[in-house]
Amino acid sequence: MSQTDGDIQAAMVRLLYQQSHGILFANFVIPLAIVYVLHDSDLLWALLAWMAALYVLTLGRLALSMRFHRHESTATPRAWARRFMVLSWLSAVLWGLIGSTVLLPPAPEWTAFACIVLAGMSCGAVPALSAQPRIYFGMVTLMASPFIIYCLMRPEPTYQVYAAFGIAMVVVNIFFCRVTYQSLLASVKLRFENLALIGQLERERDRATAADKAKTRFLAAASHDLRQPVHALGLLSASLAAIAERGDVRPDAAMQISRRLNGTLERMGGLLDGLLNVSRLDAGLMAARRRPLPLGKLLAELRDEYAGQAQLHGSSLRVVDAHAWIDSDPELLRRILDNLISNALRYAPKSRILIGARRRKGAMEIQVIDTGPGIDPAHQALVFEEFAQLSNGPDEQGLGLGLSIVQRLASLLGHVITLRSHPGRGSNFSVTVPLAQDVVPDRPAASDAQAQGQEDGYTRHGVMLVDDDPQILAALGDLLAFWGHAVYAGATVEAVCAAHQQARIEGPAPVDVILADYRLAGQVTGDQAIGWLREYLDADVPGLIVTGDTAPDRLLALHASGYRVLHKPIAADALRQAIAETVRAARTASAGV
Repeated sequence: MSQTDGDIQAAMVRLLYQQSHGILFANFVIPLAIVYVLHDSDLLWALLAWMAALYVLTLGRLALSMRFHRHESTATPRAWARRFMVLSWLSAVLWGLIGSTVLLPPAPEWTAFACIVLAGMSCGAVPALSAQPRIYFGMVTLMASPFIIYCLMRPEPTYQVYAAFGIAMVVVNIFFCRVTYQSLLASVKLRFENLALIGQLERERDRATAADKAKTRFLAAASHDLRQPVHALGLLSASLAAIAERGDVRPDAAMQISRRLNGTLERMGGLLDGLLNVSRLDAGLMAARRRPLPLGKLLAELRDEYAGQAQLHGSSLRVVDAHAWIDSDPELLRRILDNLISNALRYAPKSRILIGARRRKGAMEIQVIDTGPGIDPAHQALVFEEFAQLSNGPDEQGLGLGLSIVQRLASLLGHVITLRSHPGRGSNFSVTVPLAQDVVPDRPAASDAQAQGQEDGYTRHGVMLVDDDPQILAALGDLLAFWGHAVYAGATVEAVCAAHQQARIEGPAPVDVILADYRLAGQVTGDQAIGWLREYLDADVPGLIVTGDTAPDRLLALHASGYRVLHKPIAADALRQAIAETVRAARTASAGV
């Protein structure tokens, strides 16, 4: 039985006891009237004994009702209904004596009197006992059967009419009991549905309130954390302007500013990548591709990447080797561990950080342990929520998305994330990954293929560029031209075609790739622009779409377009490599046809 069915059953039993007060009152009053009418009868003492027995039984029913209202939780609804049924049926047996020759004189007028009494009692019990039809069916049967049998045994036609009336009374009352029961049941179910709806509305209200608070936290975090790199970019831009005004730009000074610019842009890109990862998860575009992975190699890569960063934070990093093959998606598992280690570096500066793995039953538990300030037990569930930030965290906390992404990626992979932390004693974040079966080691990639990929990044291509933002169009066009590409740029498809036609007047103008922003003027999308330019060129030129959209529906539309998508901000090396890989893939496909 479900929780709702149990609640409905309890409510129906509660109605049974609440509505029985009227029938109990009738059991006290009507016997007095019967004894008064028959006080001259020779059966007076039998009637008095009957009334006394009925009073004792009614007092027992009253005591049961009082006990139910005070101690309802001490027994199940079915048990309370069973107790009520036993006493009600015993009372019906006593009332059934009225309809027989035991207590009334054998005369037609007394039989009619008994018929009236029984009709009143059985009809009055319909609203009182309809919450439990089985109890009423038994009661009316025990009450009316002696009367009906007595009348059927008499040969006089009048008694046959009484018997027919008794049978009709039972049938009609049972029918109305069923109808009343259905109405009561429907009203009780409606009440619980309304309560469930109210509960759902309250949960939705709480969810909306939590989302509003999360949005407020996000706006505050985004306002602060995006202002910081923008402010740094402004200072670096001013430094460049000051150096240019002096006119003696040294290569080392320019390179130093360039590195700082790249570092600032990487930080901003990391913040925006967190939002992009959330949107990808919401859109269901992150698919898990699990395969056997060497855990020792993964830990070695983490040591090589984060040892220098730990020194910059004043922390010591130790990685314990582990030799096992695990079953996971290499990219998604690496994102999980990157987030855990980055959190340890950010929230536990100048601490000892240990990365290792413990063997569990059929799995490996990869742990990231720090000796930092730890997390209060009351806040440990909060850290996995989106945009959550601890009040005692560092100044640069990010947008509060890291651990929420960790949790969602782990759920996607079927891994378990565990947090053990004590204030003042550090934290232990771990991810449990199953051991791999049927391990087949990866084959190393050919070194000449890698060299070819690196060379392709510097190959000159013809690039059609569509972007309706003048600043981005100019900056990206200049960058592509600086790399040696032939660029045909414009804010619209028509402008790009005009630029290409002008170039063709001066000589050959091949096009190897089309680079388009996703949202263009006039509600034109990047995939539409690429399609129109392909028609203009009459060739299946490969395309790249650049976008700053992170909404899940936009990501789904981009994924459905079939083109490779680059998300703003784009690092220069990533853009150069994407162009090279896209052109190379198109040429390989053409050669294979």
